[in-house]
Amino acid sequence: MNPLHAKKSRFLVFVAVCMFIYTFIYLKVPLYDESNDQKFRVKRAECGFYPDELCSALFVGKPAAFKIGNFCQKSLQPKALSCIQTSCSCSTVPKTLHFITKPLSEEEGNFSLAYIITIHKELEMFVRLLRAIYMPQNIYCIHIDEKSPRDYKTAVQNIVNCFENIFISSKREHVVYAGFSRLQADINCMRDLVNSKVQWNYVINLCGQDYPLKTNKEIIEYIKSKWNGKNITPGIVQPLHVKHRTEVSYREFVHSGVPYVYPAKIRKAQPPHNLTIYFGSAYYVLTKDFVHFTLSDARAKALLEWSRDTYSPDEHFWVTLNRLPDAPGATPNAGWQGDLRAIKWKDQEGLSHKGCKGHYVRDICIYGLGDLQWIIESPHLFANKFEAGRDPLALECLERRLRLRALRQARVPIEQHWRLQEHSHFDMQLDV
Repeated sequence: MNPLHAKKSRFLVFVAVCMFIYTFIYLKVPLYDESNDQKFRVKRAECGFYPDELCSALFVGKPAAFKIGNFCQKSLQPKALSCIQTSCSCSTVPKTLHFITKPLSEEEGNFSLAYIITIHKELEMFVRLLRAIYMPQNIYCIHIDEKSPRDYKTAVQNIVNCFENIFISSKREHVVYAGFSRLQADINCMRDLVNSKVQWNYVINLCGQDYPLKTNKEIIEYIKSKWNGKNITPGIVQPLHVKHRTEVSYREFVHSGVPYVYPAKIRKAQPPHNLTIYFGSAYYVLTKDFVHFTLSDARAKALLEWSRDTYSPDEHFWVTLNRLPDAPGATPNAGWQGDLRAIKWKDQEGLSHKGCKGHYVRDICIYGLGDLQWIIESPHLFANKFEAGRDPLALECLERRLRLRALRQARVPIEQHWRLQEHSHFDMQLDV
């Protein structure tokens, strides 16, 4: 090598090292006065496994942590989860993917939750969500969009086959955003769940871009303490600005391979049984008795049929039925109560949040690193939405934090494969 070139190469390496040292020293120094005594100190600087100190700094809003975190996740390709792209034997899947395989407490073992998860893409995101909410005493119905690629369906099936309490919905829909098919997907899973042998207490619906903020134990405690025997369907009497959703007929349509919902020039009849239509969240926590009610009651059946040509019917169906005084577990006088989803809506900037640090899709924030502090300070059970491929560190930090909380709360001996990292270097330093 030319001596001049060699010196130049060594100089560039030296400059790069100096820049890294400066950056991590900058991260170590407090950038603003903190309101508590928790101080962040850098002990490790390997991007390869994202040190917990970096996650802890992100959780308390250190500006330098955002710079380092973005550098790390852009510079290094995260290692894909094992057993999701290639099939593994069912004897190894739970351990390899770090699923918790025993109830963590007697209370949890005696209170089973049912989950409905609707998915259509991002296999790794689905697996991370599933293992975060998985407990052997629960039951899980997975609805895969019928138009998803065949290899995606096969990969999900390979994972599901390894668990007795996880199954694919017996009937699948071609799901269209804001269409009736989205509501029908939940109904399909509910029919399967009520026929299962597992005696579950409540059902919770999720989409593939959700992620839990509370442990299984904390979710149960929230339901028991705040809503014992009641359904959670946040919503209010249908406001004037959304009445168009149910006053004219809507159709699901596919153009150039893209499905969407559009209004037809047909005015709808009044709601059946003189029902008052409510507007609320598409997400819910419902008792098993209420699910039986929605599948069998004449009013519920009529409302379901009437809703087929409405816009985003899952945002009025559940809350309308749950306001009926005689429905099992009904909450006739409830409003927006129920801390189900932490969502940053674009039109709520400056009101409920200070903006999206990731990017907006359909006016909903896809979270970035700068959203982590807001997320963990939220009282909600779940957060929406995440993209594991775009901001992997945001999801990874939440995943580590949640698993550590779950294991700290455990009242049974911890098995080694329940930990997400085999080595002790990834042990959260702050109790966040």
